[in-house]
Amino acid sequence: MTSLILLVYMSDYNLLQSESNQRLDEVLEPYFAKHHRQKCYPGLIFRQGKRQMIQINVPADDLPTLLQAKPSTDNNPDSGKNRPEVKGHTDEIKHYILNRIGKDKPWIVGTLTANVDPEKIEVIELGRGICLVIIPRGVKLDVTDGQHRKRAIHELIESPDGESVADNDFPITLVLEGNFSQCQTDFRDMAQTKALDKSLLLSFGEFEGTVGITKNLIEQVSMFEDKTERIKNSPSTKKKLIYTTNYIAKLVSCAFVNDPNHALKEHDVEQASDALASYLNQFFSECSKTQYICETNVDDLTVEDIATFKEDCILGRSVGLEILGRLLYLALNRGIYTFDTEKVLQLAQLDWSTAGELWQGNIIKKDPNPKNPSKPYKISASASPIRIAVNVAKAKLAWI
Repeated sequence: MTSLILLVYMSDYNLLQSESNQRLDEVLEPYFAKHHRQKCYPGLIFRQGKRQMIQINVPADDLPTLLQAKPSTDNNPDSGKNRPEVKGHTDEIKHYILNRIGKDKPWIVGTLTANVDPEKIEVIELGRGICLVIIPRGVKLDVTDGQHRKRAIHELIESPDGESVADNDFPITLVLEGNFSQCQTDFRDMAQTKALDKSLLLSFGEFEGTVGITKNLIEQVSMFEDKTERIKNSPSTKKKLIYTTNYIAKLVSCAFVNDPNHALKEHDVEQASDALASYLNQFFSECSKTQYICETNVDDLTVEDIATFKEDCILGRSVGLEILGRLLYLALNRGIYTFDTEKVLQLAQLDWSTAGELWQGNIIKKDPNPKNPSKPYKISASASPIRIAVNVAKAKLAWI
């Protein structure tokens, strides 16, 4: 009996839904027929900040003719409604989209924001916030936020890769605003966002290449486990954190290709992770400066232990991990995911202390006017001092 009631209910629901869709089509069809020579988009009306706005979804093919960007030019901010174009940013977006499509993976570019004088369009309200937006030929929407995304999509559509994006839709928040100054203010207001910390960007990154290997190392290397800041740009000593995800990512990239910014997209995450984790655990266990921190559970370490380590050992800093990564690269057996065990042990015997002679005059320089007399030095993480430090270590190890 219960099954029969459920069957009848589902049948009635499907019939009602079908009738509702049919009625909606019947309501919209006359408008589409009447305005067939103009652009028509169903929309949702909402109010925000004392103004009416409409959310519409636009097919990719419509974007080139519907939207126009008005960036400022010639050092004159009043010549446009948003910032000057950033060289290379459009290409970055195109590369991102094509790269994801090539891998058959999801991608997203986010909602664009545009403004238009409400007198130039027609909004037919259908009730409950639903509407139909009629945009006459010749009327363009001015991009307030998303000019590089708009241009990237535009260029892709007109390129040989056009078919790859042609069947996509792009949401636009349409601000009914004709005042030029207010449009500039809107761009400024939407730009007031805090940039994401590098560690958070890496933590949220796709599990491949440097990102995937780094995430694995944080779990597999005892020196990093529970001692790594995964969200913010700097590790809090009070929380007993030594590293950030970004520190470790630089080590990873340097260890395999000697480049702290390489994404390692072509590397096998699991093989690379297992190999590097094994040799790093060996290194940190053998190195006298890291052995205690490495082998002691974080719950048993004190804040003073962490503070002392970060102050007294360069391996408690980003620059130290980068140097270690560059030296590990010299111990890497090319073509296979292994490192020379003897060389790794030699690295562990180096003096990694901040006061160590290897680092003086390159990454460690005396400060003639130190703010803290107990720390009369400055530490540099610039490329040149790091290169010199690596060469000094190579000479010490007789690897040259």
